[in-house]
Amino acid sequence: MFGMNGSGGMPSRGGPPVDPLDSGDYDPIHHLNTLFPHPATLQSVPATSQALHNHLESLDTEISQLVITQSTTNADSLSQIDAAKAELAELLENIDTVRERAVRTEDAIAAMTADIKKLDSTKKNLTLSMTVLKRLQMLTTAYEQLKTQSKNRQYRECASLMSAVLELMAHFKSFRSIDQIATLSRNVADLKAELLEQVCEDFEMVFVKQEVAIRKGMLAEACNVMDALGDGARGRLVTWYCNTQLREYRQVFRGNDEAGSLDNIARRYAWLKRILKVYDEEHLGIFPPSWKVNEVLAKTFCEGTKDDYKGILTRAMRREGGKTLDVNLLLKCLQETLEFENFLEGRFSNDRASIDTMSSRDERPLIFGKAISEAFEPYLSLWVDAQDKQLSNMIPSYRAAPLRPPDEDVTVLPSSIELFHFYRITLAQCAKLSTGSKLLDLSKTFAKYLDEYAEVVLLHYFSPDKAMSLAAEDVVVVLNTADYCHVTTSQLQEKVKSRVDPDVADKVDFERQSDAFLGVVSAAIRLLVRKVEIAAEPAWREMRNAPWSRLDAVGDQSGYVGVLITAVKSTVGEILGLVGKEAYQRAFCDKVVEAMASAFLASLVGCRPIGGVGAEQMLLDAYVLKKGFEELLTLRAEAGTTPPVSYVKFVNRTLTKVDTLLKTLQVQSSPAEGLVQAYLIHISDRSDTNFRKVLDLKGIRRPDQSSFVELFRAHMVTHDNLVESNPFLTALVVPSGNIGSTPGGGSNNIGGLGIAGVGSSGLPGAGVLVPPRFDPSGLGSAIMNAARDGVDRLQTQTPGETDGEEGLEGNLRTLGRLFRRDGSGIGIRGRFGREGG
Repeated sequence: MFGMNGSGGMPSRGGPPVDPLDSGDYDPIHHLNTLFPHPATLQSVPATSQALHNHLESLDTEISQLVITQSTTNADSLSQIDAAKAELAELLENIDTVRERAVRTEDAIAAMTADIKKLDSTKKNLTLSMTVLKRLQMLTTAYEQLKTQSKNRQYRECASLMSAVLELMAHFKSFRSIDQIATLSRNVADLKAELLEQVCEDFEMVFVKQEVAIRKGMLAEACNVMDALGDGARGRLVTWYCNTQLREYRQVFRGNDEAGSLDNIARRYAWLKRILKVYDEEHLGIFPPSWKVNEVLAKTFCEGTKDDYKGILTRAMRREGGKTLDVNLLLKCLQETLEFENFLEGRFSNDRASIDTMSSRDERPLIFGKAISEAFEPYLSLWVDAQDKQLSNMIPSYRAAPLRPPDEDVTVLPSSIELFHFYRITLAQCAKLSTGSKLLDLSKTFAKYLDEYAEVVLLHYFSPDKAMSLAAEDVVVVLNTADYCHVTTSQLQEKVKSRVDPDVADKVDFERQSDAFLGVVSAAIRLLVRKVEIAAEPAWREMRNAPWSRLDAVGDQSGYVGVLITAVKSTVGEILGLVGKEAYQRAFCDKVVEAMASAFLASLVGCRPIGGVGAEQMLLDAYVLKKGFEELLTLRAEAGTTPPVSYVKFVNRTLTKVDTLLKTLQVQSSPAEGLVQAYLIHISDRSDTNFRKVLDLKGIRRPDQSSFVELFRAHMVTHDNLVESNPFLTALVVPSGNIGSTPGGGSNNIGGLGIAGVGSSGLPGAGVLVPPRFDPSGLGSAIMNAARDGVDRLQTQTPGETDGEEGLEGNLRTLGRLFRRDGSGIGIRGRFGREGG
């Protein structure tokens, strides 16, 4: 019943019994309750007590055995440790014994070989003494022979003997404390000095007596002696030779103000060329080639001449504040100096060809780089000022030139080509003179007159008194010129950066000038768009004269639509045939579409009141116009060419604002809920002002609009997708007052009506209204301001753009990135392109 075993344990399932006393979480109360679950089991208490007693004795016995075993194991470990210590002590004793034996053995060997070491040392000392005595004998003999040969001027033998004497003397530096050696050393030094003076005297006598030709062999042998005497002797002889050859030159050009002036700079260089010719013909075999005497002679000439020029230029600048210094003469002298330096560089580079490899010649610095021309560099600012003055005289002549010379078919203004040609020549010239701060100053001068060319010359054609008198061909010539200048300006920037020193290259920047030319491009495109607007004005006038409020049925397209499409396509096609660059064709067509959409809205305001049928008819007309405008970009393309998808989407998106307004206006004003719901669906904004504009266009009187507005506000809360104000309707100006009284209910005079911020020419402006007729003065001023700003928004979508980039409104810098590296946009290669200067 209790499942008890003899030891009080519980049987386990499928295994031996588990003693509860071995459990880690043993609970005695629980164990007792398990053993004696009710009073009837108390009869087994004696048996259980005996079992516990037996278990306790068993544990005591097991513990005693384990203690005995552990004691025995510790005793064995201690005995093993003691044995290991004894063996280690014995090992150390053996090591000490071996060390002592080794020391005794070493001492014995040293005693045995002591005599041998003494013999070796004696032998070494004896050998060294014999060597020193032998060298001393050789030195004494060579010295005596050198004295004899030097007196007889036998320089060939003297050269070899001198080398031998100097080499032998080097071995006796440590013996200078010996009197005999010190005396011999002094004698050798005296002989060296005597021989040096003797060779110099011989050279002077030979050159004075002009016996170089017959004594050349003796002089060449004397040079070998100077080579043996060292660098000091060789340098003294070369310096004497250079001074001798240049003595007359210095007397002529330094002692005579007239001969030493900058006017006679060519004579100076001719003089050195003559001296070098004499060297090649008469003195070439005297000096060893390794001395490079002719190169040293040329460098000495350059150093002296450079100092002369510095003095001349300094004196010229001091006289009358520098007014006596002729810039043309300065430039002429500098050019001749650079040519002379190139002559010297070529001559002596060829002389070194047998010594240097081709790669090392390419990597080494120039031998005569700025050897003389460095004297002119501080005065190059005068030359830069002269270029500034010359450019300032060129700009007025460019402005006065006709836009298109008679009987000439020009693509760009000849003045632009001439200007960049001048830049190319001047840049190349300055790069030869200086690649540092002066070239940077010249680049700033370039930038200054690029600004003036864009402002004074190109924009001059768009002035208020000239803008509308220009034919489309004239406008395109200015556009192409601005594009050419834009591309070539970018090339000019890269060219200058490649020439100027790296530490100032970052300061070369023509980005503002490049953007200025893009501003002219924008102004030209706007003027071309205005020509389209003028051609379309009769059609808009016909639209405004139609009886939109009295239409009772929707028919085919209105009569003005065909007239409008014909006029726009005719004018656009003519202009596209003149504009060669696709990016500009696309920008022009985009601007035309925007202008037509703005004109449609402006004319729509002039057609008030607009009934539901009239709005529906206008919606049909807008669809036809949209299809017609989609064909503008391909008017000059081959038959069957489809317009780019991005352009078609742009047209649809631009005219969508017209569609949304017309879809609202076509809903009848009664019941009012219908008009309100139509507005909330199509216009989708919360603006009371915009809603009142729609009511005005519908012809609802102001006193009657209050109920519509209250209803609008009530329904507005049920729409959660409304914006605060629809942009295009916010810009629409619908003045309050009487509706026009023309036969069609429209107004022939729409002055005061239009789109806020968009004039009839599409130019930016705050609250600009569509005028009844074109005002040339207004257009010219707007074009000039837009071009000067250079940040006008211009549609720059290209046919290859993705949907995510459609209709991107970028500034002129964005437009520039579309074709910044395209130097062939107008058929003329940029002057600073790969083939430019």
